Amino acid sequence: MRALRTGRFTLGLTVVAVPLVLALLGPVFAGAPGPRAASFTLGEGHWLGSDFVGRDVWRQVLHGGRPVLLTALAATALTYLLALPVGLFSALTRHRWLEELLMRPLDVLLAVPSLLLILLAATVFAPGAVGLTLLVTLANVPDAARLVRAAAAEAAARPAVEALRMQGETWWRTAVGYVGRAMLRPLAADAGTRLTGVLYLVATAAFLGVGVAPDAADWAVMVDRNRTGLFVQPWAVVVPAVLIVTLTTGTNLLFDAALDKGGQPSGKEGRP
Repeated sequence: MRALRTGRFTLGLTVVAVPLVLALLGPVFAGAPGPRAASFTLGEGHWLGSDFVGRDVWRQVLHGGRPVLLTALAATALTYLLALPVGLFSALTRHRWLEELLMRPLDVLLAVPSLLLILLAATVFAPGAVGLTLLVTLANVPDAARLVRAAAAEAAARPAVEALRMQGETWWRTAVGYVGRAMLRPLAADAGTRLTGVLYLVATAAFLGVGVAPDAADWAVMVDRNRTGLFVQPWAVVVPAVLIVTLTTGTNLLFDAALDKGGQPSGKEGRP
């Protein structure tokens, strides 16, 4: 079983390594833009061909991963930054009105599909990269806050928390020192799944032209703008599409394997 878990972890790391390295280090090695060729051509010094406006596809690939990755990471981090205090206060407060005030507005947002919420907002204003990050965060906060609240409520119902209250411990120490630590595993499991979903959401929004310029060096934009030449010059579509799928799949595999590995009994459970 240990060999199987190690194999899964290695597979996830291998799968995610290529798109991750291209996203983070690609712009460093991209170099200066060369002369443009005709649209959707192969050869002529462009080993992955040219795109819909004659730019080198490989150079666009090297530049196109960082916006997707950084937007997804920023949106995921902001989601938990907002969801954690809301979920903790809601679960640990003894005032029902405060819990209702915190959670009911999020329930309204939860009823609206994430992509629809982003598209509706995009009809009102044109979001840039920062705006797209905030919209994706807004779409994910309601679900994340409910998960935090559920995990915190389960931990808060344990006798240890009541003992801490009877000893006069501060709310901060009870919430962060005990309840927070008890939530680490479910939150870590959610983080892997959520990052994968955020990557898909960011890529889909970019594919639809939300938050990015129509000719931006972005993997999702490349898929959208070059799909008209799919059967003439397929690399301009296939390569960025495969990289997006590989990044999301590898991230999910890596988190699953890491959590499975970390969740095995160590033989010390139950000892004082």
